[in-house]
Amino acid sequence: MKALVKTGPQAGFVLRDVPEPTIKDNEVLIRVKRAGVCGTDVHIYEWDAWAAGRCKPPFVVGHEFAGEVVQVGSLVTDVSVGQRVTAEGHIVCGRCHMCRTGNSHVCPNTRIIGVDRDGCFAEFIAMPATNVWHLDDDVSYELGGIHDPMGNAFHTALHGTTIPGATVLITGCGPIGIFAVGICAAAGASRVIAVDVNPKRLALAKSMGAHDAVTPAEASAAVLRATDGLGVDTVLEMSGVPSAIHQALALVRDGGRVQMLGIPAKPVELDLAKEVIFKGITIYGVVGRRMYDTWIQMTQFLRSKQFDPTPVITHRVPMAEFDAAIHAIKSGDAGKVVFEIG
Repeated sequence: MKALVKTGPQAGFVLRDVPEPTIKDNEVLIRVKRAGVCGTDVHIYEWDAWAAGRCKPPFVVGHEFAGEVVQVGSLVTDVSVGQRVTAEGHIVCGRCHMCRTGNSHVCPNTRIIGVDRDGCFAEFIAMPATNVWHLDDDVSYELGGIHDPMGNAFHTALHGTTIPGATVLITGCGPIGIFAVGICAAAGASRVIAVDVNPKRLALAKSMGAHDAVTPAEASAAVLRATDGLGVDTVLEMSGVPSAIHQALALVRDGGRVQMLGIPAKPVELDLAKEVIFKGITIYGVVGRRMYDTWIQMTQFLRSKQFDPTPVITHRVPMAEFDAAIHAIKSGDAGKVVFEIG
């Protein structure tokens, strides 16, 4: 089969023929139809310090996908050949303290497809049946292929928060931040304020339901105007940029909540007394998707027809054009990029 492979410790991918995966008794084989390209894939492509410290080539890249089941293992009873599916790309142990207390999203033994084992930028992928998620008939492979980043946005926006009627600030309008705009709008937020430095991404945020789409320099005035000086109820910090983190902590109201998904490139110094403790705020660190309540939320929102992530997808390209896909993401001109594989 054709697959995008990280062949060694240097920049770039290679499109090559590799053996089709064989499945274990508890796994299924999926013909990949669509696959989302992510910032993590850019890190691996460029072979930066994070990738060099985490990944062990050679391996097939990619962790966001949807496709059709073509084979099931002998122990699989709830997935059938021909079904349209996506999958949770974090493969957890199921036996540690975190897994057994309903917190498998932070399982210390997690292995991620396309990072720690072969991924989905390929014609076929083998997955544990427990990770497979069925798609409704009216959910396209394209939307199925972006459930992974969409799930990050749902986790960030909805876990532990009360969005209906709330004022929400979203700092960072990459694809996940833009998804979060649409989620908060669909969930009934009274005001959604999106912040980014990129005009194209601000326009996408506006198209997904942001009431205000502003630059960081304009954010404080927008929040104070929308909240009569109080500050927002909830901040979704999606950028990992130190200045945005400080702005998030400054613009949340006393007793409010900051959900942190963005990953800083290096340690960030905070004034904990002033920025956190004396404001009485709650900070929640977001890792992946909660298994599997986040997936249930995604399915329910898509069924409601009040949330449509399609406008976030700006580029659809064949897998052979991977260099162009990576360039589009790095340029800032893209929303979500999707490979059309099968």
